[in-house]
Order: sequence, then structure tokens, then C-alpha cells
Amino acid sequence: MNTKLEQYKALSQPIVWGAVENCFTLEAQVDESFVSNISIIPTVGDRYAVIQLEDGRWELAGGTLEPGEHHMDALIREVKEELGAELKSYTRIGCFKCRSSAPEPYRPHIPHPSFIRLVGYGEIEIVGKPLNPPDGEQIAAVDVVDINEAVRRFEAIGRHDIAELYLLAHRLRQAEGRI
Repeated sequence: MNTKLEQYKALSQPIVWGAVENCFTLEAQVDESFVSNISIIPTVGDRYAVIQLEDGRWELAGGTLEPGEHHMDALIREVKEELGAELKSYTRIGCFKCRSSAPEPYRPHIPHPSFIRLVGYGEIEIVGKPLNPPDGEQIAAVDVVDINEAVRRFEAIGRHDIAELYLLAHRLRQAEGRI
């Protein structure tokens, strides 16, 4: 599938999250020394898992690496913590190249002011409830829905960037014959 980022309006322009400006790219190969975060569009068969935070917002699963942690180990941990699931597979589809205007990094061990957030999709198996560690985001709900419902939930709260990531993952999975 010849994926052109221009067809994804929110992803094809800079995105600002607080003090961080992000540019999404379909580059899957990156300098791993700049990776600070990893995210997943979680799949359960032909459906998608979405997480809802305690404050009611729908969010992209994933998070920040711990000191010395490899990004795949971080993903396995985040999938357990936020989805109550085991990771079965992961396919990297791109990354956010980020630049922070904050005077200090979010956590002392992550690259600053430039860093990378990896993004991909992956099959999960839900085996329990989110672990909700005290120092992490508190997950109120994990729902498994079809692609249209996942996109609708993110668009309803103005998170067109996450909605487009779900659509991108869905189209790539279709092209690869995974659904």
C-alpha cells in the first residue's frame, strides 16, 4: 500500500501538546537513542481497543520509557498497565519527532529537547484489568470496538490525530491482509 501522509490532515501538520511540538512521519527506522515514548493502536482480531482515562478522555495507549528500559519492554509494560493485556505482536508504522520548549525534560532520563515517540499497531490479548500503578494515568475503561466507533470517540473529543492513527493502522492492516 502506498500510504501518503497528506491524506491525513491532522497527522500531516505540526501538532502541539503543551510545551511539545510534534511532527508525525511514516519513518519506522529511527535513532533509538532519541526514543522516549512508545504508543500502540491495540487490536483484538478485527476490532480495536480504546482506553478511557478517569477524567473521561479517550487516549492513545503507551507511555514513557523508564530509565534504561528498551522501548519494546516499555510497550509490554504499558500494555499490561493500561490495557490489562499481553502483547502478541507489534508493527511500527512511524513516529512523532518531538521538540520541547520546556526548560527541562519530562523525566531526567529522557532525551531533551528533541525526542521520538514511536507509534505502531499490535495484537493484544486482554487478560485482566488495567494495573493502574499510582504514578501512571488512571484508566477507567478499556473497550473493544470496531474502527468506526474508535474513530468516532477520538473525533468527539477533538483528538483527530489519534483518530487518524487508528485509521492509518486499519488501512495498513487491510492492505497487509490482516483483516
